[in-house]
Amino acid sequence: MKVTAIPKVQHYLEGLKKVLFEEEYFGFEESAIKYVNDLFDDIVETIAICPSKPAPKYFDKYGKNMEYVVFRKNKHTSWYVFFRVYKKNNEIIYQIRYIANNHSIAQYC
Repeated sequence: MKVTAIPKVQHYLEGLKKVLFEEEYFGFEESAIKYVNDLFDDIVETIAICPSKPAPKYFDKYGKNMEYVVFRKNKHTSWYVFFRVYKKNNEIIYQIRYIANNHSIAQYC
């Protein structure tokens, strides 16, 4: 099994580290970086065993026939991870195509 993220998602996560610090969600830049790194590590380690749901049509703009899982990081924030699963050379690949939190997309899920 392999987990990949498209470049747009990778860019988003890198930017998220700065936003979380600059918007003072975290008092130290290292804490913001750790939060995002831990989020991605959680995704990589557990996406295959988390129960997924078909992504609502609203998210087709990020890819067709996607699924999503929710990662709850604290009592206020859950992260929605949208992905496609496919097989290449007998390896199952989870391709992450979009990530957002409940503060921005909960109304669509």
